Formats: sequence, structure tokens, C-alpha cells
Amino acid sequence: MPVVSAPVEVPVVSAPVDAPGPVPLQAPEPAPAPAPTASLFVLQFSTGETISALGTGLIGRRPLPQPTERVDILVQINDLGRSVSKSHLEFGQYDGEFWVSDRYSGNGTIIRRPDAVAVRCEPGRRYLVPRGSRVEIADQFFILN
Repeated sequence: MPVVSAPVEVPVVSAPVDAPGPVPLQAPEPAPAPAPTASLFVLQFSTGETISALGTGLIGRRPLPQPTERVDILVQINDLGRSVSKSHLEFGQYDGEFWVSDRYSGNGTIIRRPDAVAVRCEPGRRYLVPRGSRVEIADQFFILN
């Protein structure tokens, strides 16, 4: 047998509504400053290409993220000598700074910071890269601007 519920009464409350009056003209309030976002970094490659990087990405001959991994950009390097691994390098940003991480590549990654010694990247570890640095990806490289 179906269940029947009794109707429920909802009280209606009415309140007086003021008629809209004239709106004073005033200068609009300035828009709030945008929240800090990722910085734009430009990578100038030895192959002649220039990439604007915002967020995370992979660089390689045929970069491919892992099934559970999300990246913003895939940067494919034309490397006839095949010195660059398929997914050679991962990059991203932390607190407005650019970082790279070697993805266990065959020929490694070296960072040459301005006015500093060269650093050979240990695979799987993130390294901060200041603007003006040269990041060597096997026989290829990019300058970070």
C-alpha cells in the first residue's frame, strides 16, 4: 500500500520593499590585485625553437607523461643524434622559481648557472634554475630567460 504524507503548510512572510532611489555616481572601485600565479619562463633551445613555459612540462625526443601524471606542456626536441632521451627532463615552478629534474636519462643533464660552476643533475632530484642559466640536455641545451 503506498504511503501518503499530509501536505505541509509553508508560511509566507511579506515585508515592505523600498522603491529604488537614485544611485549616486562614483568612481568604480579598483579591481583587487590578481592572486600570484606561475611566472612565465622562456626556453631558447639550441635547435632554434623558443618555448614559453608556464607550469609543468616534459622535454625529450618524444616526451610522454606516466599514466597518473599530468603536465601542462610537452616539448619535443629534434635531435638527429638521438642523444636526448624520449622523456629526458621534467620542469616546473615552485614559488615563482623554475626547476628541472632529470628523468633518469641516458646522457644526463647539466645546469650551467651564470657565474657559477656546472652542476650535473642527479636523476629524480629537483634543481632550481635561475634565469640566464644554460641547461644542457645531452648534446642539446636551452637558455632560461
